[in-house]
Amino acid sequence: MKHLKLIVPVIVISQFCCTSLWFAGNGVINDLTINFNLKLSALGHLTSAVQFGFIIGTLIFAIFTIADRYSPSKVFLICALLGSLFNLAVIWESNSLISLLLFRFFTGFFLAGIYPVGMKIAADYYQKGLNKPLGFLVGALVLGTAFPHLLNEMTYQYPWRSVLIATSSLAVLGGLLMFIMVPDGPYRKSSQRTNLSAFFSIFHNQEFRSVAFGYFGHMWELYAFWAFVPLMLKKYSLEHPQTLFNIPMLSFLIIGIGGLSCILGSYLAQTAGTKRTAYIALFLSCGCCLISPVLFASDFESLFIGFLMLWGLVVIADSPLLSALVAQNAPAELKGTALTIVNCLGFSITIFSIQIITRIIALTDSNGIYTILAIGPILGLIALRKKNKITIPKRS
Repeated sequence: MKHLKLIVPVIVISQFCCTSLWFAGNGVINDLTINFNLKLSALGHLTSAVQFGFIIGTLIFAIFTIADRYSPSKVFLICALLGSLFNLAVIWESNSLISLLLFRFFTGFFLAGIYPVGMKIAADYYQKGLNKPLGFLVGALVLGTAFPHLLNEMTYQYPWRSVLIATSSLAVLGGLLMFIMVPDGPYRKSSQRTNLSAFFSIFHNQEFRSVAFGYFGHMWELYAFWAFVPLMLKKYSLEHPQTLFNIPMLSFLIIGIGGLSCILGSYLAQTAGTKRTAYIALFLSCGCCLISPVLFASDFESLFIGFLMLWGLVVIADSPLLSALVAQNAPAELKGTALTIVNCLGFSITIFSIQIITRIIALTDSNGIYTILAIGPILGLIALRKKNKITIPKRS
């Protein structure tokens, strides 16, 4: 077996390479709109297609317990290859909106065999101390999510197709790295049969329900915040004409800084406790939702940017911790399925929050609309307190 110290870096690099597929279309949306005569609303449709594909993919992977029945590294490789193929298909010159939606849907579908399966692979190597590897793993996802905004800033002088070719190539590299360098982990327990009842049976565990519902509340806020960061920046600049923002670069920094908090949170959890640290992060991000109207009204642009940076830090810090708790409270033979199910339901929730905010933006220009994102964290905080109350550890 390869040295354990190499396992986490390889998983993290592979995860980043493959999750760069996620928003590759967003990085070249202006070029897609021009080349394929799309309407401005295409961005929302193409983004939703990826999310919906991921949801359907995780649902199917969970029902048929794919990540537990088969070698997760092989599942990761196959999904990376197929995802990169559908991502690359976007450059086909005869594309229409329908074909683009289908290609992005299947890219999202095969991402279901990448992100949650990557977490499953990490969990197979760490029976204890899962916080740190998942912290790095989710950090890689955060950077992958932010990456299209950086590409939008850096690749204007190159043909738009090069972005899709590059991300597809990265995904192939990531899949091969995982397959070659990361064999099945020592704590992997293979499920020998399809367990169609697993989708429901894992929720019988009360502690599992507690952390899963906490994760769902976190997801209500997370992707809606990420999706609307550029709009937040644009709206502030319109209301304060003296400001001049580089929106793509700032969007990359505000989202990407969350990768750092994932890592820092995993170290903090070693002393403060995993559930307690996740609770604090969720509480802070809830506070950011609630005070956001006040910051929009501020005339100090540095204060507003600092606030969004803080929000970007705390909005994702609880994600790897809650995922670790999900894995730890699931049956060993259904660990991959449990992570996939929770991802499926969590990403389903993101569509609702994004669509609700989108509709409200069309009805009002109030800066108070983002307080709606606090609904998820509030419910998540309630769920996390149901089983074990958060207590301050006594000093020895």
